[in-house]
Amino acid sequence: MSTTLPTAGREPLDVIVIGAGQAGLALGYHLRRRGAKFLLLDAGPEVGHAWRSRWDSLRLFSPAEYDALPGMPFPAPAGTHPTKDQVADYLHTYARHFRLPVRLHSPVTRLHREDGYFTVTTPTGTLHARQVVVATGPFQTPRIPAIADELPPGVPQLHSADYRNPDQLPRGARVLVVGAANSGLQIAAELAGTCAVTVAVGSRPLQLPQRILGRDLFFWLTKAGFFTVPSDSRLARRLRARGDLVIGSRAGALRRRGVEFRPRLTGFDGRTARFADGTATAVDAVVWATGYHTDYPWIHIPGVVVDGQVRHDTGVTDIPGLYFLGLPWQTCRGSALLGFVGADAARLDARMAAAADRPQEQPRRSAGERPQLVGSGR
Repeated sequence: MSTTLPTAGREPLDVIVIGAGQAGLALGYHLRRRGAKFLLLDAGPEVGHAWRSRWDSLRLFSPAEYDALPGMPFPAPAGTHPTKDQVADYLHTYARHFRLPVRLHSPVTRLHREDGYFTVTTPTGTLHARQVVVATGPFQTPRIPAIADELPPGVPQLHSADYRNPDQLPRGARVLVVGAANSGLQIAAELAGTCAVTVAVGSRPLQLPQRILGRDLFFWLTKAGFFTVPSDSRLARRLRARGDLVIGSRAGALRRRGVEFRPRLTGFDGRTARFADGTATAVDAVVWATGYHTDYPWIHIPGVVVDGQVRHDTGVTDIPGLYFLGLPWQTCRGSALLGFVGADAARLDARMAAAADRPQEQPRRSAGERPQLVGSGR
């Protein structure tokens, strides 16, 4: 980045943003506009690295016109679905265009309070700030169930976070994909061209086609207000209980391509996978499409993370000056999505700017309101 980056040991910054993905960059746009002295820290070697590291054929479900961050349209024709590399390129260009101060190769190893400021420790130095925003996103640590240890050492297994393409698995192998959400079904569809694939279904999320009545699904969902359903509403509670939508991947189409579906995986006997209905099948490899869980061992501030869950109210914690951004359902259904996180970033920036003038003010909640708890989830 061409912007001069703050160095360790100088006067405290106004804001440190931990994470320079879509959420952190969207907030950086607003911080830059109001003239805040801030820095974005990211563990990766380049902006967009998290997207570029995902599997080769990944495309967004949302058309390009729904994928923009504040102030810059996504540079792809309307109605097309960007690849993961196009998303990574867009984020990189966005950071350069708005001259956002990003320090790469800087994973945060410790966050604590000291002498009235937040102290942020990284391998590249220690920084201090009046406010901190954690924008590390929901996809942090791959979740692999304990039954993975029952597999013999000779059976290849990998999480969807490490899957790139079918060449990672032997051609003709009997592959078990565990998980039937979006990533699981997309990977199963890709592997079906070279392998015998079985999908273990722990839950059955609603499956919807990519297009309905000649229009992309996102047109209808946006028109219906699906992405702006408030997180504290009764409808939101029902939607969260049902799990994520599966978009564009249909079990029926996969069955016609030879993919088998079994119920929940219960364990392994050697190379034999056992399922909840008492059936079994032999496997040569396993792909765990079992999601992620959040992981904040580096936050050394009591009361922020309780039993693995972040305590917050629309991203505002009980600790004055400490915020989160980009969490699933932070304020609404779209809070963690590329094209929708910008609205949360604008609201949070306004809240932070106001709080900066009242540094001792505690977060306010309406009577009877409870803080959201966000832990594992996709």
